Amino acid sequence: MPIDTFEAFKARKLSEGYDEVLLREWSPGFANEPHEHPFDTDAVVAQGEYWLTMNGQTTHFKTGEVFQVARGVTHSERYGAEGAVFWAARKN
Repeated sequence: MPIDTFEAFKARKLSEGYDEVLLREWSPGFANEPHEHPFDTDAVVAQGEYWLTMNGQTTHFKTGEVFQVARGVTHSERYGAEGAVFWAARKN
């Protein structure tokens, strides 16, 4: 799947009704504890790799792949040896 520029992704997501679009950068090997957010997230991995665990299932995402996390869903994340960058559109 061809990857947009951040600006194109942001414009598209804002036109779809998302409230904000962020560029998130994560350090190599970073992992966080299970947590949840008060917003829906629709995101794309712009660089690197990332493992998302929710509902007891871990999924591995690489550059160009998209993922969603609904508000209130407990999840955790782990990032690859080179870290990762993803673009996250949030909707309250």
